[in-house]
Amino acid sequence: MQLQHGLRLLIRGRKLAACVLSALALGFSPPVLGAQDELKLSEPQARNLGVRVAHPVASRTDLTLPYPVQIVIPTPQLWVVSAPVAGMVAGLPVGRGDRISAGQPLVVLESPSFVSQQRDYLHAIAQELLASQQLKRNIDLFEGKAIPQRVLEASQAEARQATLVVAERRQMLRLSGMSDEAISRLVQEAAISATLTVNAPQTASVVDVAVSPGQRLEQSAPLVKLARLSPLWAEIAVPAASIRAIRTGAKVEIEGYATPGKVVLVSETTDPATQTILVRAEIPNDGELHPGQTAAARIGFLSAGDSAWEIPYAGLVRRGEQTSVFVAFDGGFRLVPVTLLAEDQDHVVVSGPITDRDEIAIGGISALRGILSGLGQ
Repeated sequence: MQLQHGLRLLIRGRKLAACVLSALALGFSPPVLGAQDELKLSEPQARNLGVRVAHPVASRTDLTLPYPVQIVIPTPQLWVVSAPVAGMVAGLPVGRGDRISAGQPLVVLESPSFVSQQRDYLHAIAQELLASQQLKRNIDLFEGKAIPQRVLEASQAEARQATLVVAERRQMLRLSGMSDEAISRLVQEAAISATLTVNAPQTASVVDVAVSPGQRLEQSAPLVKLARLSPLWAEIAVPAASIRAIRTGAKVEIEGYATPGKVVLVSETTDPATQTILVRAEIPNDGELHPGQTAAARIGFLSAGDSAWEIPYAGLVRRGEQTSVFVAFDGGFRLVPVTLLAEDQDHVVVSGPITDRDEIAIGGISALRGILSGLGQ
């Protein structure tokens, strides 16, 4: 491996020397002091070095190049409805993809546990009534000095405890899905039911159904996964080199979708496998976007006062953290610093002191860099 690395360095050094020697043979004169980023080069010399040029193209409405995006459901808008009691699935009136409204039945359960909860509630009410009646009798007896105060206090404590038990049992029925109206009817009619209907807590869409009719479940087992599908998140993979131009609040356009969104998150971590950074945008959804869908997205530059230009990827010159382009002038080329805004395999979007009338070198870049490096020493 070290031998191969050394050979590559040797070949690269020979290429650089060849570029410098070619330039000297063509009559290239060294740049003067203070003009280290300018190359005096005639058109025939440039052609012999393989230099090709192209004009920058104004980037569309200051948007980045298209990046791959996946549409996902925001986690705050996703929840799971679980079984409030153990039992068996007796009915399943909804399916995956259904649009449901608040209070609509989702799953019908048959549950012995639910029967026990109703019985315990009715028993607690009966006990509360007995404790209340006993307290009234003891109050009368105490006023007639027939019982000591400690008996009255014990009776008061028993009445308070009975009231707390009723409140506890009532709350358990509410957690099981019984409405206040159904609980009141249970008290009036004492009609205990073995069937419990689990209703939708709010208007949503059914993302997944985790059970099937006849299945037996434990308490808290997942039944149905629900979600609100507007707005949605667009998760965009942006190359790490292009992330500096993207800020929270920037406009995001999904190709093929009319309504734009905005950036709500720029991740602080990089995916080691793809060297991309997650950018999350929030997109209003009128039904055209679907979770799991893949598309392409363009992100707006917040520094919209600067013009953005698209050039072929081959025209970008990198020197450490700096990026530049070779701009032609009368008699040679000048290395002009630019800000890299976006890039893909074929093109880059930059901003800087260039216009669509300039000619940008997109071929022979290695020769120009070699000459600049060799003559600048």
